Amino acid sequence: MQDGELAQRGLVLLGCGKMGSAMLEGWLGRGLPPASVWVNDPYPSEWLQAQGVHLNETLPASPAIVLVAVKPQMMADALPVLASYGNADTVFLSVAAGVTIATYETMLGAQTPIIRAMPNTPAAVGKGITAIAGNAHADDAQLAMAEELLSAVGEVVRLEGEGQMDAVTGLSGSGPAYVFHMIECLAKAGEAEGLAPELAMQLARATVAGAGALAMQAAEDPAQLRKNVTSPNGTTQAGLEVLMDEDKGLPPLIRATVGAAVRRSEELANG
Repeated sequence: MQDGELAQRGLVLLGCGKMGSAMLEGWLGRGLPPASVWVNDPYPSEWLQAQGVHLNETLPASPAIVLVAVKPQMMADALPVLASYGNADTVFLSVAAGVTIATYETMLGAQTPIIRAMPNTPAAVGKGITAIAGNAHADDAQLAMAEELLSAVGEVVRLEGEGQMDAVTGLSGSGPAYVFHMIECLAKAGEAEGLAPELAMQLARATVAGAGALAMQAAEDPAQLRKNVTSPNGTTQAGLEVLMDEDKGLPPLIRATVGAAVRRSEELANG
């Protein structure tokens, strides 16, 4: 990142909470000079203040990209500060949940290159996955620049269009919470079978983390990994017969869970 357009023209980060800080740490670690970064945040953390970036200073004339990382309810107050960058070649990259491209076009100008992104919370440990979609004025080079930035905190996928963003929100955006609840449920089930709470939680955390790592690294798909660990008429099969029940097991429950999140995302996007 040292000699690229970002380093030369600069990057503006609007808001630097947990997600913004995770991204900034990744960019600086990859060689983006702190002097090429401007951060606007009314409540900067001690970590942010120590990074050597321009903090709440006069912004550059024409940055390569503005990353919008404020909460959606703060958008109306925060974004007008950057309105002068609209209808130009500065790219606006938003990680604010539920704020549509059309909303940004209304606030910044219809000719503004805008890319909407949906990261998830494992980005905080560099294990996230982010989906992106751009408007008609975001070209391939600008989308590639956004992908490079976002890859600092995990994988990046490019959507066919913004219409897929609600489904992404329901699956990967909200998905970590579903997995965290599964850890809770596994631990409680262990307690019910006689394990101490601390031990049950340790086993549940490590089991889910290890299974996830294996699913990412193994050549086989998850269905085959499941079969590999399931002996005929064994303990795992007994448990899976409950979990995989098509009427009251995990398949209909997960379909309903993701569907509910998607519908809510649609409602929020439509006001």
